[in-house]
Amino acid sequence: MPTPAKIELDNLPIIALVGRVNVGKSTLFNKLTEQNKAIISDVPGTTRTSNEGLVLWRGKYFRLIDTGGLTFTDDVPLEKDILAQTESAMKEADIIMFLADGKNGILPQEKELAKRIRRIEVKPVIFVANKIDSTKLELNLTNPEWSRLGLGEPFAISATNGRNVGDLLDVLHKELNKLRKRPKVKKDKKTKPINVAIIGKPNVGKSSLFNKLIGQEKVIVSEMAHTTREPHDILVDYSYEEGEKTKKRQIIFVDTAGIRRKAKVKGKLEREGIFKSIDAVKDADIILFVIDGSESISSQDKQLAGLLEKNIKSVLLIVNKWDLAEDKSDTFRGEVKRMLYSHFPHLSFAPIVFTSGKTGYRVHDVFPLIMQAWEARQTIIDPKLLDKFIKYITKKHLPSRGKGTKQPKILGLSQLE
Repeated sequence: MPTPAKIELDNLPIIALVGRVNVGKSTLFNKLTEQNKAIISDVPGTTRTSNEGLVLWRGKYFRLIDTGGLTFTDDVPLEKDILAQTESAMKEADIIMFLADGKNGILPQEKELAKRIRRIEVKPVIFVANKIDSTKLELNLTNPEWSRLGLGEPFAISATNGRNVGDLLDVLHKELNKLRKRPKVKKDKKTKPINVAIIGKPNVGKSSLFNKLIGQEKVIVSEMAHTTREPHDILVDYSYEEGEKTKKRQIIFVDTAGIRRKAKVKGKLEREGIFKSIDAVKDADIILFVIDGSESISSQDKQLAGLLEKNIKSVLLIVNKWDLAEDKSDTFRGEVKRMLYSHFPHLSFAPIVFTSGKTGYRVHDVFPLIMQAWEARQTIIDPKLLDKFIKYITKKHLPSRGKGTKQPKILGLSQLE
């Protein structure tokens, strides 16, 4: 789906996608947003945190929030956080889309979730039965247990093969037309959203930093490593002063899963999450490379720095957890900066920010640096300067030649977009 360049996010309707674990929310989210962000798996609870995307249907945009799968059991890690996040998303939403498994029927979790939905202020609820791959399976929905939930007749779809998904979008479109909110879209290629990916090894505080940057608890923050299993994007309107004018710029922040060495990766889900995090790096304009300020530089930090070098990205070095540093003096900061540049010489161009995702310390300093990095990326170098540079550099150091070959000659240098 082509993402609009400029949208007034506050005017966009919100649809919250809710349901118990393993009913296919992530599959439907990917289908509707036309992206492959959420990890799709048969393992219950793959999506632990809410994911957000934009959907366009019949000229209307809306925000779709994919919430974590619910179990309503105390023995599941982070269940209370996921439930609180889901209830927050339902209250914020204009429409609730309640997804159930049409193959396996209604379970106690659906009954509990339906009860909680009915407690919320009156708002439209679209009841959807997923995994109905054929007309024959629609007979499952004639069971009285479906109507007993008090949410109306379920709409049968198959998110996997796309069956009736277009019709579902028509139903959503009809409900959206009844709402007061209206998206205002202005297409402008020059103001496309800046894509910023947050990367780092596990448990360096990426999700805490992400939450402080966007100003909401969109990603569950936990001391347990690998809480974030897949990239999560949030589109943010950033206001800044330029001269006497106040300008707005859209920034997409992508919180990625922690990336660690292949030998330590356990299971298919973690491996898929890491692949998606690497894809997020490739798609990003700017990288926030987060390092744990309370620890020394690890081999994994160096490997991640190598990933940035390969992908040629604008980078901000974020020294996080600075609230845990025993020495916060300017002298020690200077020593840390010199140490970082010695470990990552290819990132010597990158600004360094000392932050605390937990307390919010200096997180606001990240935004102006993102804008500076973005402006630098738009710089067009005069071809004459490039020619002058080639002549200077080849005069200083001629390209080396192999045995039995002629001296290589560099004919020119061009700037890529």
